[in-house]
Amino acid sequence: MTGKATARAHPIQGLVKYHGLRDEERRYPYHDSISLCTAPTATTTTVEWEPDAPEDTYVIGGEAVEGRAAERIAAVVDEVRERAGTDAAVRLESENSFPSNIGFGSSASGFAAAALALVEAAGLDLDLPAVSAVARLGSSSAARAVTGAYSLLETGLNDADCRSRRLDVGVGDDGFDPEEDLRIVAAHVPAYKETEEAHREAAASHMMDARVAHVQDQLVEMTDALREGDFDRIYGTAEHDSLSLTATTMTGPAGWVYWQPETIAVFNAVRELRESGVDVYFSTDTGASVYVNTRAEHVDEVESRIAEIGVDTDVWEVGGPARVLDASEALF
Repeated sequence: MTGKATARAHPIQGLVKYHGLRDEERRYPYHDSISLCTAPTATTTTVEWEPDAPEDTYVIGGEAVEGRAAERIAAVVDEVRERAGTDAAVRLESENSFPSNIGFGSSASGFAAAALALVEAAGLDLDLPAVSAVARLGSSSAARAVTGAYSLLETGLNDADCRSRRLDVGVGDDGFDPEEDLRIVAAHVPAYKETEEAHREAAASHMMDARVAHVQDQLVEMTDALREGDFDRIYGTAEHDSLSLTATTMTGPAGWVYWQPETIAVFNAVRELRESGVDVYFSTDTGASVYVNTRAEHVDEVESRIAEIGVDTDVWEVGGPARVLDASEALF
């Protein structure tokens, strides 16, 4: 097998986030999760099967990947090898258009693009939900980056159940379309994080059982709010879920606190804007950076206020599913 393919995927913003893994090898989470993809931020990945090469090679951002990161990529590669019935080595190169490891979902887009490129290069006939089960072996969040926009990853104990699907999204009574009218002011707060270890920490927290119980209501609320196109319910629920997620992380054995002073400053600015009548909410994943969710009509005012804090900002929109690119866009 000598196939070659390039794919691109967008990172995710968790809306109702998962925390903890009931099976670390197959990466089955304890509960369902919902996210949206952010664009134009993206990961582009090219892979090529090389039967004559002595071993796999993985390069991200021009640097060779080793250690645990390489093991996670290998989990996805080996799954595709098994499905394709090959023992060929693979060359994989990947580039991000945005900073990684600061809380903006780079592992999600990275493994989503890798999984789709590997499946395409191997000639496997899989739809996106099936590809999402492959991507999940690198990162559970990557499953949702495969299907794109607003997606739900359902938990389970097998690949038929634990896969991602797009959610129905409606237009609100006020005309708000969650897929077209959302703007995300991304507040960059550089602070290295280790999400994998955070999942172990959360599972050991005394608050984990309470979160798993509470998140069921969050999932129902979010699903209904998306169907109704209700801005306040969607992003208000995401804001609340961010606080719940962090509380669980902070009460693990190591007492990890990812937030930085700039993170709190962004929270305070968002609340002040909201009190003044601006439709805006904050959201964080496992990191110090902040997603500030607002309507297109308010984005200039919101970005200006966040920039006053002294953090770098970008304005993002909702991104679509992972997709295969033309050969002309290959990285090698």
